[in-house]
Amino acid sequence: MFRELVRFKKQLPNEECIEVLKNELRGVLSVLGDEDYPYGMPLNHFYYEEDGCIYFHSGMAGHKIDAIKKHNKVSYCVYDEGYRKEGDWALTFRSIIVFGKIEIVDDPQTVIDISRALSYKFTQDEAYIEDEIKNNARRTILLRLVPEHICGKLVHEA
Repeated sequence: MFRELVRFKKQLPNEECIEVLKNELRGVLSVLGDEDYPYGMPLNHFYYEEDGCIYFHSGMAGHKIDAIKKHNKVSYCVYDEGYRKEGDWALTFRSIIVFGKIEIVDDPQTVIDISRALSYKFTQDEAYIEDEIKNNARRTILLRLVPEHICGKLVHEA
């Protein structure tokens, strides 16, 4: 159902794809938007090792939520900072694309737990995190991306 990489020698092992998903802060979520136009938006994420899903927090309404309610198939692209070999102008980086179905998580405790875990990717300020959860958890939608296919490759810009 999902295409094989044309440049299969550049394909990353699944474990390396997961490493990038765990360590990187942001990516671009793409949905089928208004009038079936693709709609991609940068988001931060949390890869939860226990269930292999990727979580996002969101406001209660907007283009993204409307699109997801209409069509739950999405893709999510993440790439790392990369590096330049000495004397080379081109960047080499790892690019990961996740295809799957996204769903809204209804369980309030899961919303709190995942929101807390996501926050710790950005700050260790526990007072700030707890204050954010106390003031915003009830106005937050948690989205769970259940991967159906994860593919990564090493990209060299040249």
